[in-house]
Amino acid sequence: MDRLWSPWRLEYVTSSKPDTGCVFCNAPRPPAPDSLIVYQRDLCYVILNLYPYNNGHLMVVPNRHTPSLGSLTAGELHEMADLMQLSEKALLEAYRPHGINVGVNLGKPAGAGVLEHVHMHVVPRWNGDTNFMTVVGETRVLPEDLAQSAARLTPVFQSLSRAR
Repeated sequence: MDRLWSPWRLEYVTSSKPDTGCVFCNAPRPPAPDSLIVYQRDLCYVILNLYPYNNGHLMVVPNRHTPSLGSLTAGELHEMADLMQLSEKALLEAYRPHGINVGVNLGKPAGAGVLEHVHMHVVPRWNGDTNFMTVVGETRVLPEDLAQSAARLTPVFQSLSRAR
């Protein structure tokens, strides 16, 4: 029998969720070595998901702590859309996915894990990435750790933003 080891998931699966404040407001900012932020602008930033569905799973997040799309300023909304477009380009260059899911989960029934700070998911997808491990074992196989993903994506974002 083969074994798939993913020790980084144990903390998420077994831990209770203490109230430590907003994960997005408290996210370590570059140049902190543990920062998952791969790109920043004035009003919003792009961060790797700590518990990704696939490698390269990004989130576009406004700097301001606000719970909904309706509460965003026009500038924040436009910058989020611009960063979503930039994220698509970066993922296509860095990972060559077959497709990309983009979505916003508003409210617990819609699947929101962080209710109080709106954010947009940008998830690369490949043919066959929902295989027996996901369907039967309810487990995702992620061959790249977050530090490697950050190292791969950060220079791509920098290069694409300079080319604009």
